Amino acid sequence: PQMSPIHFELLEPAFRHSGLNFVILKDCGKDVVEEGLKYVNNDACYPAIITTGQLVHAVKSGNYDLDTTALMMVQTGGACRATNYIAMLRKALFDAGVRELPIISLNVVGMDKNPGFSLTPRLALRAFMSIIYGDVLSRCLLKTRPYEAEAGSANKLYQKWNAFLKDELKYVNYRRYANNLRNIVKEFGELPVTDEQKPAVGVVGEILVKYHPTANSNVVELIEAEGCEAVVPDLAGFLCFLCDHANSRHELMTVSWKRHFFSNRAINLLEYLQAPYRKAVEGTKFRSLMRFGDMRKLVDGLVSTGNIAGEGWFLTAEMLELMHSNVNNIVCMQPFACLPNHVIGKAVIGELRRRNPQSNIVAVDYDPGASEVNQINRIKLMLSQAFKNL
Repeated sequence: PQMSPIHFELLEPAFRHSGLNFVILKDCGKDVVEEGLKYVNNDACYPAIITTGQLVHAVKSGNYDLDTTALMMVQTGGACRATNYIAMLRKALFDAGVRELPIISLNVVGMDKNPGFSLTPRLALRAFMSIIYGDVLSRCLLKTRPYEAEAGSANKLYQKWNAFLKDELKYVNYRRYANNLRNIVKEFGELPVTDEQKPAVGVVGEILVKYHPTANSNVVELIEAEGCEAVVPDLAGFLCFLCDHANSRHELMTVSWKRHFFSNRAINLLEYLQAPYRKAVEGTKFRSLMRFGDMRKLVDGLVSTGNIAGEGWFLTAEMLELMHSNVNNIVCMQPFACLPNHVIGKAVIGELRRRNPQSNIVAVDYDPGASEVNQINRIKLMLSQAFKNL
């Protein structure tokens, strides 16, 4: 199912170039949410409803030969309902009358073994590259679009690079990859822009709500329409956070040496792939990229790195990283039923305000029954303060 349009647009060809007929389910309107509500009780978190709805809606669409189709769901394996999504999806399919469809759990913690599918090193590398390509495109697009001198020029440049990278992902070549990252930053940096000053607004929260336009009621579009610049943190940082669970367990409880070793190798690989990206944006208007280890240190004395349920301590770290980049206006979004994010997201806001009196943070809940008018009004109230602080 779709989660982040910019990133997953590239994740699809990454799998296809590795020999899999891989389809990201891009359609996600109100009908998909209603489909999810048929099979998932609305006391479950909003992402559970959306992702289940997307997959069941696709199965019932008639667009796929169910005798040769499997469903795939990414799972973190942490103390979160995402760990139960596969079971919820199986029950939803059973209730929908689909009994034999294979479901693949894409995870790195050994849940739900899947005969017939394996995550090969080459596929993993392509997937990581596509995520970082998505990060740099998102960062450059969001920084440029609010200031473009010619309306539509930033989106046009994004579409050019998006189409190019879809084909480029067939090559697993570090030199080509690094050169592409440099050229993306260079071309967006050369795009004609105005000299306007606009408030920068950070967007953080539960992983799907943060990136999925349907789940967050098009929050980036709202922020830009109100005359501000949206700043959305990179997705690669969240992948590092998932791998870092092994370090938290190693420090506070116990973990197998194998999981600890390979989790840290994955973090090293991600940071190796981020290196040319970090170098390309250093000293530019696109803001510097903080290393994952430095983000981990930011939460010292605020929350324990043992908080790994949901977005855990990383949600707090993202807000602190934004403030270190002088992005003091923040929308913190969580699904109504996501307890970890309510605890680690909302509960730290008071202390963040005490530490940084310039901080201007609003917490907004999202679920199928939430009032979009109320969400918009809360965000607009925060934005009015952002303009006063400019």
